[in-house]
Amino acid sequence: MKDFNHFDYNKKASSRGRKQKDIFRRRILIGGIAVGILFLTLGTVFIVKKVTGGKEEPVEVAEELEPEDDVKIEVVVDEPEEEPAEEVTEDTEEEEKSSKDPQVEVKVESGANVDVGSLVSASTVGENSNITYGIDVSKFQGTIDWTQVASSGINFAMIRVGYRDSSTGEIKADSNAKYNMQEAEKNGIKIGAYFFSTAINSTEANEEATWVANYIAQYPITYPVGYNCEGFENSSSRQYNLTKDERSAVADAFLDAIYKAGYTPIFYASKNELTNDAKWNASSLEKKWKIWMAWYNQDTSAIATGPAYSGKCAMWQYTNQGTIPGISKKVDVDVAYFGYNGTETAKDTSERAVATADVEALMKFDAVDETVTAKSKTNLRDKPSQGADSTVKVTLINGQTATRTGVSKSGWSRVVFEGGTYYAVSSYLTTDLSAAAQTAPSPTPETATDAAQAEQTPATTGFKTKFTDCNELITAKEIVNLRSKPSVTDADSQVVITLYNGMTATRTGINNEYGWSRIDYNGQTLYCVSSYIKVVE
Repeated sequence: MKDFNHFDYNKKASSRGRKQKDIFRRRILIGGIAVGILFLTLGTVFIVKKVTGGKEEPVEVAEELEPEDDVKIEVVVDEPEEEPAEEVTEDTEEEEKSSKDPQVEVKVESGANVDVGSLVSASTVGENSNITYGIDVSKFQGTIDWTQVASSGINFAMIRVGYRDSSTGEIKADSNAKYNMQEAEKNGIKIGAYFFSTAINSTEANEEATWVANYIAQYPITYPVGYNCEGFENSSSRQYNLTKDERSAVADAFLDAIYKAGYTPIFYASKNELTNDAKWNASSLEKKWKIWMAWYNQDTSAIATGPAYSGKCAMWQYTNQGTIPGISKKVDVDVAYFGYNGTETAKDTSERAVATADVEALMKFDAVDETVTAKSKTNLRDKPSQGADSTVKVTLINGQTATRTGVSKSGWSRVVFEGGTYYAVSSYLTTDLSAAAQTAPSPTPETATDAAQAEQTPATTGFKTKFTDCNELITAKEIVNLRSKPSVTDADSQVVITLYNGMTATRTGINNEYGWSRIDYNGQTLYCVSSYIKVVE
């Protein structure tokens, strides 16, 4: 479902220890028009403001393979990080969120009025009724800078620890789960967890819960451990033939096993699935377990009092399009109608191994084994990214050889050079070891902006960039600058307009050599990096 609007808010915590004095900044953007609003919620002040900072040249994010939903709510800082051009792949277990509700009219009811004392809890540090704010993350958010997340005022993180493959039934760990738990803990963010289940009976549900309990035992899990089950109506799902009663029994078995393992359980589903027991026996589940409800609507003033839902809702996932400092990808944002007086101690206090981030989490590499050299020279990086989060470790020169062990469709290669594993733009490499060094290397996304020059006549500029004519409607994948020249280094190249996703322009020419497009926008001829835009279907 397409976005109706999007919201921006900037949450800055003056002190994590101060209660109910966090200043939030929000801006509602409707059709590109910024409107400021000021509202008060349970002693928390939300201030709306337009965020105008940011670096001059945006770096686009390859579209994440997650379905679109109703509303785009962005939590941003004054100077957002550039987002690297990366490929995102989706495992077979990844959530289908098309069932989330398209309602845009909100009548606040009593959904948030949950008596936390009446629901099953395993807390040993004391649960309270404070409103707390969090995110839920998986490997699909890439390598998270948890220091920045903590500075944004986020109180807790629900971290995906694993999933059962929807085709094979194999239980697999999320490749960034331990890193995320480790770093969240290190930065004072309280941790919860969730598991993506495709269990088809109570035996498998107990197996999943046991796996989860063992996997998280060395981490201080204070917030609940969630049961997440989606996509069961897809014919390819292992759960396709299960009835509502059977699915609910499986969920109940998982949650009960989690509680017996010493963790507070929570059940996750969309509002459409919960309302009137549409897909789950919600009226029974909510009598015992906390409910974590996903519903994306555009009335954020309802956050403090809860969503318009007649059942119980202990935690509300109110967007999957949040932008949080330290996270380069869109992220789910949650509000919990409960908090904790302290932080739990890990159940297993033995020394644990240090976890490292999975730098390939957002990119699939096909295995190869071949010797390569640089066409001229190319940077070898610690991550397959050109963003600020990656570092150039060494430069490979033509004649020096490396072993290429993986190739991604997004244009990156994994190479081993002098004992280290690095990443290089594939178009800078060649398997022809006898090839002479190129005197003018083919530009890649790393240098295309320096190589391309303004489309002018040779007589006036000496530049000979040529564009192949085309005529197609485009929009930004996320955000892109339209410039007076196809260059970011030329002093005469000025940003004329910034194009956001949903705003359209006409592409009249494309240069594949340097990766630039010629754009007609409101009668002006402008230029942008081609990888930042997409054709409107």
